[in-house]
Amino acid sequence: MPPILADVITADLFGDRLKPGPGAGAVVLVSFLVSYLAIRTSARLTRSVSWWPGGVQTEGGVHLHHLVWGICLMLVCGFLAFAAPLHSPWWHVIAIGFGVGAGFTLDEFALWVHLQDVYWSEEGRVSFDAVVCTAAFAGLVVLGTRPFGLDEPTSVLGTILSVAVIGGLACLCFAKSRVLLGVIGIFIPLFAIWGACRLGHPGSMWAKWRYDEPKLTRAEHRFGEQRPMMRMGRRAEDLIAGAPSEPDPKG
Repeated sequence: MPPILADVITADLFGDRLKPGPGAGAVVLVSFLVSYLAIRTSARLTRSVSWWPGGVQTEGGVHLHHLVWGICLMLVCGFLAFAAPLHSPWWHVIAIGFGVGAGFTLDEFALWVHLQDVYWSEEGRVSFDAVVCTAAFAGLVVLGTRPFGLDEPTSVLGTILSVAVIGGLACLCFAKSRVLLGVIGIFIPLFAIWGACRLGHPGSMWAKWRYDEPKLTRAEHRFGEQRPMMRMGRRAEDLIAGAPSEPDPKG
């Protein structure tokens, strides 16, 4: 078993041993996932159950999104982690608080992008994608996987070349809207190679720049909702995040 993975598994998460490293990262990751599921469930209950308290709204009609509480919580916990000489149990509290803030914030990632409340529209699905990619990235970090395949010390030139090649392949994945493959590919290069070689999403930047009409048609068929894998992915998103129920905003 790799030493870092062993450190994560054997970390005393409720004792004095928690410190910056895989153990604290595991606490942040678990808090992030639990808080995301909790706040998403609360939002779904607000939509479907009349007696659920829902969000906070001022008398003037200003709705305070849980994004606001998440950002504030991350700022406070991040500052304290740098500035305060923390010991148990405060390391645990700060790690949990930061993870909870990240979960609240990324649940409304679509609001960052569109600057509109698209939570229950089709455009709001980007928030779920952001949570999945963040969880994959954090999980790989916690498990001790090194980015860009740099598991062993190499020369400066070799390091620069590795970062340039793998980073370029990951960016190509991002341009093709194969973001999850690009994120994982930063740590496991085979995923970046696979994503870079595969057909891009028809709505991606790469498709707009590079695809002619026949190739765009192929991409639309490849990512069409009639494909079994696409239907399975759609059902999984609906099960976890809830199905969209509002139209995308104009403009």
